[in-house]
Amino acid sequence: MDQKVIVPVEAVLTKCVALPVGYVPTPSAPYREHRKHAQLTLQPGTPRLSSAPARKTAAIPVGSRVLIWKQDPSVSELGTRKAFLPGLIVQGPRDARITFGEPGIAQVSPNAFGDFIVSPNTDQFDAVHTFAIVRMTLTMFQRALAVDGTAAPLPWQWNSASNTKPLRVYPHGLPNVMNAYYSRSDQALKFGDFIPSGATERVYTCRSLDIVAHETGHAILDGLKPNWLLSNNPPQTGGLHESFGDLTAIFLALSQLDQVEAVIAQTKADLHDKTFLADMAEQFGLALGRPNGLRNADNDIKLSQAGTEVHAISQVFTGAIYDILADIFDHERSPQLEDDAAVLLRCGDYLCSLVLRALLAAPARAATYADVANHMLALAQADGRTAYLEFIRNSFIVREVLRTQADGHGEGDGAPAWAADAVDDEDAVQDRRACCGTMNHAEYSESDQLFDAEREALAAWCRDYAPRHD
Repeated sequence: MDQKVIVPVEAVLTKCVALPVGYVPTPSAPYREHRKHAQLTLQPGTPRLSSAPARKTAAIPVGSRVLIWKQDPSVSELGTRKAFLPGLIVQGPRDARITFGEPGIAQVSPNAFGDFIVSPNTDQFDAVHTFAIVRMTLTMFQRALAVDGTAAPLPWQWNSASNTKPLRVYPHGLPNVMNAYYSRSDQALKFGDFIPSGATERVYTCRSLDIVAHETGHAILDGLKPNWLLSNNPPQTGGLHESFGDLTAIFLALSQLDQVEAVIAQTKADLHDKTFLADMAEQFGLALGRPNGLRNADNDIKLSQAGTEVHAISQVFTGAIYDILADIFDHERSPQLEDDAAVLLRCGDYLCSLVLRALLAAPARAATYADVANHMLALAQADGRTAYLEFIRNSFIVREVLRTQADGHGEGDGAPAWAADAVDDEDAVQDRRACCGTMNHAEYSESDQLFDAEREALAAWCRDYAPRHD
């Protein structure tokens, strides 16, 4: 018979016994060794009964981590941080709706964990960052229009039942150009880079969350309201398009809790204090010598002060929405019961949905600020947000968008309709000279129509009056 070999317990627990009484564990190698030996002394737990419900094993989430500028490169307190993009993303980066399309930059492959983490201030980082902001913007608006838990797959302007081509993104698509634009004909977003006068460091517009979100906003709104981008609309319609770009940047910032927390800390919960949330494209603005970026959403501009210049008109609508945001947030605040950042996150989410739905409900052509304002009032009332009606109405009255008296009722919803105050002249023409590259792009102007008219006149003269040479 084999002899049994008895191992003293002391031999197994040597290191455990050697530890002093009151040992405080630390996450170190000795502590891990201590845990390993200590577990040998534990009695086995009660077996799980076969009738007990088994724990569900969740599927591994599909998605990628990306490193991005969380705001603008000049907003140093946020800097670069990781973000998680749910859904399948492959080399490029690209997915079903957005593709990286610049031949001058090598495509970025995911690492072993399926993530796109590359060093900042490189071509590959710019590709990942730009793709990520476009993706986050599209996802945000799809969630805003979700019905019964199902997100709406918002189309690009060229999409149809037989055409599901993605939007192409060119982070360095406009070298030595101080601008960026969305092109319907190219089915693309293109971003410029330049060296400011008197400086040595190049500014890349694709690195600004504000600029990328702004141009993506143009692309999204063009898919929903394709006639609005044409320059033959009244000035206010052009203002809605340019304003939607700026509001897209604001709403995207408000959809991210870390940015919301930074806003609260920076302003002490007073949204009318100076904050990066209201300043658009700070780095670009500083390059032009502007202290508040390219535009300041927290402004007091009225329609009578804006004229027909679309850039100025856009700030009227943007400022009105920003005031509404501040009023709603102030109304909802209850610091003793809920964290301010959580409240602002929720307010931004609702206002994003309200504005987007109001724009969708506005006329397909020649939409005015009053059209959108009245739809916001009707939708807020239908949502049961009656406390917000005064904020919306007062903000648009102060901006001279609505008159101080209601003039009737809405179409079947019982909501009061408010007449427009300041309106565009019937023959008013949009002045787009100070707008972004999208609004100045030739394909949205009447230039091609003028060329066609001149060509037709030439063809008619040749047909009827030109000397014959036969």
